[in-house]
Amino acid sequence: MTDYNEKELLKGLANSDKTVIELIYKNSFKLIQTLILNNNGTNDDAKDIFQEALLVLYEKAKTEHFELSCQIKTYLYSVSKRLWLKKLQTGSRYVSQLYGNEEVADISEDIDYYHQKNEEFELMHKAIHQLGEPCKSLLHAFYMQKMNMQDIAEAFGYTNAENAKTQKYKCLVRLKKLFFSSYTGK
Repeated sequence: MTDYNEKELLKGLANSDKTVIELIYKNSFKLIQTLILNNNGTNDDAKDIFQEALLVLYEKAKTEHFELSCQIKTYLYSVSKRLWLKKLQTGSRYVSQLYGNEEVADISEDIDYYHQKNEEFELMHKAIHQLGEPCKSLLHAFYMQKMNMQDIAEAFGYTNAENAKTQKYKCLVRLKKLFFSSYTGK
């Protein structure tokens, strides 16, 4: 992370250095946001979980014997994942605390997986943007607004639900072509 090593960042965090906190946020939040959004959460949930994870790291950084055995964003991801899973399991909108004695799991594979998923979502977003009208609106009506084919036929001026269904299929084929033309599948 820009001009700081992990130990300096931890020391800055323990001393409530605003610049360090902003740097940690800038370099780590997107990863946590992707985790939460991909697991039934909202942007507000992501912000809350990130703040809680950062607070856990802050409390740890203030202790004399704490040694970080991974990158800060890996630690924050691991804590965030545990917090989010706990929140989902309890069905609660509030998580009171994370047990500080838990070992931090090696989650490097999870991070790679979420980076790949994030890239795929970005590619899909670009493909949808390139799709154009009426396909973009038709797919949005079907998948996001949950409209049935008869309502779509009426809204888009198709003669019947079967014609709307055929058009939806053609739009999906076109979307797949756009997506896979830039997808590498790492």
